[in-house]
Amino acid sequence: MKHIKIEELEGWYSKNYQNKISGRWITLGQILPIIKTMKNIFKVELAGYSYQNRDIYDLQVGKGKTRIIIWTQMHGNESTGTKALFDLLRFLDKPGGHADIRDQIFDNCTIKCIPMLNPDGAETYTRLNAQKIDLNRDFIDKKALESKLLQKTVNDFQPDYCFNMHDQRTIFSVGKNNDPATISFLAPSEEKSRRVTQGRKSTMEVIVSMNNFLQNVIPNQVGRYSDEFYPTATGDNFQKMGYNTILIESGHYNNDYQREITRKFTFFALLQGVLFISNGTNKTDYKGYFSIPDNEKNYLDIILKDVEYRGNKTDVGILFDEKLGEKILHFVPRVDKIEKLSNYRANKIISDTNLIFKNEEDIKTYLKK
Repeated sequence: MKHIKIEELEGWYSKNYQNKISGRWITLGQILPIIKTMKNIFKVELAGYSYQNRDIYDLQVGKGKTRIIIWTQMHGNESTGTKALFDLLRFLDKPGGHADIRDQIFDNCTIKCIPMLNPDGAETYTRLNAQKIDLNRDFIDKKALESKLLQKTVNDFQPDYCFNMHDQRTIFSVGKNNDPATISFLAPSEEKSRRVTQGRKSTMEVIVSMNNFLQNVIPNQVGRYSDEFYPTATGDNFQKMGYNTILIESGHYNNDYQREITRKFTFFALLQGVLFISNGTNKTDYKGYFSIPDNEKNYLDIILKDVEYRGNKTDVGILFDEKLGEKILHFVPRVDKIEKLSNYRANKIISDTNLIFKNEEDIKTYLKK
């Protein structure tokens, strides 16, 4: 049974992460050169095409009987999982002093990856595909080519485990102190009652392992996403079909708006999850899943404290909207709340009792400075 130490993984990562991609806006053009260099160790295939005829690739590695599939960027503007996946592939290619870990994974698992399911959405930094379809709500209708491709790939591969990679907004908090939910997990429900089936238990065991590992580096910043059942959702339906599905949501870390720190923790979670699965007989108590705090929505990008607004003392909560313009991603502030925000935390808190606003336009003018 193999384990990896946090400090050793930190050392490997600082020197070896996949530095050819970075930032929030990740497109097919950026990952293609990396994919083309991987044919020496990975089986690389063109899986199909997007609605706008962009390539969708899958990569496969390993020879073990336990089958794992990982897909990223089914929402085009959720790229942290893509970066973390390429960090994982880098580890599997060049593990340095951790060849024993890599070899155990290869001996016990076969891993298939789709590193960008929605390249059209990625190109324009949008959640939806080019047909304006949310691929994560298209499981039943299968109106999108990308949805059909994913389902065919999964059904042909017959995985024991799926990793469904997403990003979540800054608004999510976790714990009593409302720390940012840097990573959140979900073992999707199979039906409306949210019954804990054997498949969900297996999924929860993997999540408990990942959470235990992450608590060493981001204590109190790991949350549990709502397990409300969505009849048309991808993860819920794969779980229902017997493909144990682990959803990873990459979120905010203080001042990390490019999610370069969060990508590292996402990579840590992925590697630990795959390693835990490769151990085979390694078990943990699935009930620890329910000890992970629920995600709340008590985090903001900026809080203006104790300002005067229309003659009253109050707080102003600001969220950033992400907008692509002239091939640059802009974080545009907007007013989200005007109320006392004592239960909220933020990436930045500005305390200035001299600020006076007559209306929201005054606040917008202040934010532009």
